[in-house]
Amino acid sequence: MTKTGSILLSALAGATALLLTATTPASANPNAINPFPVLNGSNGLPNLTGRTQAVFQVTGMASPNNTQSYNVLGTDLGIMWDNGSGEMLTAFGDTAGLGFPNLLAGSVWAWRSNILVRSHTQDPANGIFFDSVVRDVFGQARDLIPSPKIPFIEISRIPTAGIAVNGVQYMSLMSVHSWDDVGQWTTNYSGLAASGDNGETWAELPETRRPNEGANANFQMNAFMKDGGYVYEYGTRSGRNRAAFVARVRANDIANIAEYEYWDGERWKKDDVNAAAPIMFGVGELSVMYNQYLGQYVALTTDPFNSVVMRRAPSPSGPWSDPEVLIDTRELPSAYAPSIFPYQTGRDLYFLTTVHSQYNVILMRTTL
Repeated sequence: MTKTGSILLSALAGATALLLTATTPASANPNAINPFPVLNGSNGLPNLTGRTQAVFQVTGMASPNNTQSYNVLGTDLGIMWDNGSGEMLTAFGDTAGLGFPNLLAGSVWAWRSNILVRSHTQDPANGIFFDSVVRDVFGQARDLIPSPKIPFIEISRIPTAGIAVNGVQYMSLMSVHSWDDVGQWTTNYSGLAASGDNGETWAELPETRRPNEGANANFQMNAFMKDGGYVYEYGTRSGRNRAAFVARVRANDIANIAEYEYWDGERWKKDDVNAAAPIMFGVGELSVMYNQYLGQYVALTTDPFNSVVMRRAPSPSGPWSDPEVLIDTRELPSAYAPSIFPYQTGRDLYFLTTVHSQYNVILMRTTL
């Protein structure tokens, strides 16, 4: 959820020449050939000296997943969830490759707002390997929910959460109206899309849209968690350094906004989004999961200094602890959007995070 449009615009001046002169044969060493600065993930893994280590390049030309083979040179987010049958689905956000313009006049970049890959990796110690990707007729990763990509109308439609309920896949996406100051953007609305064929095709659910106004503005960026028959939805306003709120709904009613309950600080109130009270402050993109090793709920996000942090709580509604730094911003200032690996791995907590300096996604490991 970064200013991908700005990234692509700044690349336009040299992109045509690159298309004419650069090749990337399958046997080429991407660390030696770097025709697409920033967007190719060929800078190597960052060397972190704190409690977190970078363990695997998930996307980009240096990734064993060879994402360039389906025209993914740069991407962000990496939102993971189990499809209900032991397979992991991962949705990525704004994704750059080469191709015909699909957005900006004169652009040579193929820009997709939401793509999806599948994996059977449940032990990520040696990396996360993709089995398949949702492709277009040319074999390239394709948009799941297309966006017109018109500034100040809808510049992008970005996934922020995913979950499976009764064999149906659901994604929460935000409709981005405009990119504003660094770390800030304005949305039109958030809403759900659903897939009955394991993420191959998707349909919007317009009745689930939350307009970016009133208290619904507090649920523009979301994270999902299943617990006790409920789906918990953790929401923030668009942009980073925000307050977070929480709602819940019986899993079977996930597409019925009227059935959602909102935590007011003491109790749950049904169908009253205005009742939602903040549960934590100063957060960016959120990922929440129960951790069996700790016996607590954990939330990953970034703090106002752009460090990747973890908070703990005894229940889904909190109270949430003060943040613990997992990746200090002084070590990796361009990291954002940590997303928790959906399968338990004992004392090791694995998560994906985007490194904006190479605009690709990296697998991280923290020892709890």
